[in-house]
Amino acid sequence: MRFTAETNALIGRFHRETLKIEGWGSDGLRVRSTILRKLPETDHALTEEVAHAAEVKIDGRNAEIVNGSIKATVNEVGIICFYKKENDEWKLILQEYYSLYGGSIRKESICFKIVSREYKGLASDSFKLTARFEANKGEQLYGMGQYQQPQLNLKGCTLPLEQRNSQVSVPFLISDQGYGMLWNNPATGEVTFGENITKWVADETDVLDYWITVADTPKQLVENYTACVGRTPVMSDDYLGLWQCKLRYRTPEEVLAVARKYKELGIKLDVIVIDFFHWPYQGEWKFDDTYWPEDKLKAMLDELHDMGTKVMVSVWPSVDKRGETFYEMDMKGLLVTTEYGSQQTYDYQGDCGTTDFFNPEAQEYVWNRCKKNYLDRGVDLFWLDNSEPDLVSYDFNNYRYYTGRATKVSCEYPKKYVEAFYNGMEAAGKTDYVNLVRSAWVGSQKYRTLVWTGDVQSNFIAFKDQVVAGQNMGLAGIPWWTTDIGGFMTENVFDPEFVELLIRWYQYGVFCPIFRMHGDRGPFDIDPLDNRDFGGGYLHTGQPNELWSYGDEAYNIMRKYLDVRLSLKDYISGLMKEASENGSPLIRTMFYEFPDDEKCWNCPEQFMFGPDYLVAPVLTAGATERTLYLPAGKWQNLESKEIVELSEGTEVTVPAPLDVIPVFKRV
Repeated sequence: MRFTAETNALIGRFHRETLKIEGWGSDGLRVRSTILRKLPETDHALTEEVAHAAEVKIDGRNAEIVNGSIKATVNEVGIICFYKKENDEWKLILQEYYSLYGGSIRKESICFKIVSREYKGLASDSFKLTARFEANKGEQLYGMGQYQQPQLNLKGCTLPLEQRNSQVSVPFLISDQGYGMLWNNPATGEVTFGENITKWVADETDVLDYWITVADTPKQLVENYTACVGRTPVMSDDYLGLWQCKLRYRTPEEVLAVARKYKELGIKLDVIVIDFFHWPYQGEWKFDDTYWPEDKLKAMLDELHDMGTKVMVSVWPSVDKRGETFYEMDMKGLLVTTEYGSQQTYDYQGDCGTTDFFNPEAQEYVWNRCKKNYLDRGVDLFWLDNSEPDLVSYDFNNYRYYTGRATKVSCEYPKKYVEAFYNGMEAAGKTDYVNLVRSAWVGSQKYRTLVWTGDVQSNFIAFKDQVVAGQNMGLAGIPWWTTDIGGFMTENVFDPEFVELLIRWYQYGVFCPIFRMHGDRGPFDIDPLDNRDFGGGYLHTGQPNELWSYGDEAYNIMRKYLDVRLSLKDYISGLMKEASENGSPLIRTMFYEFPDDEKCWNCPEQFMFGPDYLVAPVLTAGATERTLYLPAGKWQNLESKEIVELSEGTEVTVPAPLDVIPVFKRV
């Protein structure tokens, strides 16, 4: 490999490949390579203004680059090794896979002729890219976003790099070896954290692009990372109480009946949500006047605002061919196109196209309609649903966006979707809002993105998965995160087992960034109030989903924990400010607060809510006690007020009757 030095960067050339490693942020290095004639200059997620300092040394056929406590060396055939400085010594933390020529950093390596950076040409000018790294024995890996699985430690896992309903790919990981790594590529693909190899695959791309940083604690790694990709603004205290939602309120009268009952009970609603098909057809982005006439809509909004309640409406990216916008948007090139077969991209309740939010003109078009039909009429907030986007099938080879095929760019779609509403709200002078979104990518947090976990099942298996997902989402840089309390899909709300699940999920929801009741509550009947048939089946409204809907015992428990939530508002407000300052999530893995306690690296079913509260949700039906791990320190049981002081970490078993979630506060 031939090396040259540029300002703060090392350049290497080997055969047709160009490799560039440059200092990027605090103790960070960005690595890019391509076999194109020119290295593409694309930021992807690394959008923020940070220092680019580094020192480069070239010694014949080898070279190195140093930025603070991180160093990368490159040998004569282009293999990169990364080192972290500890006690004035350089410790190897990660290296590319090396078995091309038989000689190796690993003496036992043989000549497989498997390269660390592999490009396979596609029919386009892009490539399918595979990047391989040596697997560190015993390493533990975390982050990467939201996956529906119980594994907190991702070592041994294979993860798809693609957005789907309830799956959110945010490809930043944290290692217990003291480094964090961002796969800075919005292509679909896959990553395998194997015991023998780590392998990243991009289905279609022009360039290998990743960023790596080192630090002594996970908190510092997240701070370094979010400095480069962006942090969330401060969330207002106005959103830290109860949000009320269900699928679905059909009229202003239904919304007001719920809000008035809450007011009668002395419960302030921070937000109430108007869900899907309040519109005539998908993609019209307006209220259906049959069910939401102008006079009643205005009266509803005025009364809710007088109660201090914000109003959120659901927005979808899908556009029904029968609606008034489809053909205009299609002719202007504002919709996602297909490479072959039918041009239909979405099929719920109609033959639909999908808005191409990579296109700035499409962003402006949708925002202008939403501003006119919602914001200007008094609606406060937007719920950007189906933001993966949901598709007829997840055949990414078949969809093309304004900036490229879905295989090349689509992981960033939810970020471009929310960007449209962020830019629109900012231009309208709005500074106090959140965007509820079903998906995200690296940096989505900059756009006031509140991610929720999508349409998950209502059972304890799914509940446990959400507890894990929230922790890994926080490590991936997304601090505003929540779930549908009780899960989304419920067949029978009258089943006592569901009520138990709902209570346990509700107790957990108290210790989430946003506290939100939502769900599709069965059993279902077609109601003559709204019997529209869009060709895909009749719409319905689910069973009631308010705090009083599940009996007196459930109501009393939920009221008890609503009071707990409200008592924590000042504390949560402080966490929101911290998230904006250094990227720290509100939901934190145990090791985020206790990195030196080895047992805290393997506690997936409990977490820290900020620095002070240890939360251990009850994740088993019928349980009346809970075993959890308390690190060394002084702790107060939130329920019993008992204080324990521990010189070392200890497992404890505590009572957990239905009206108690075990929570311990550091004192």
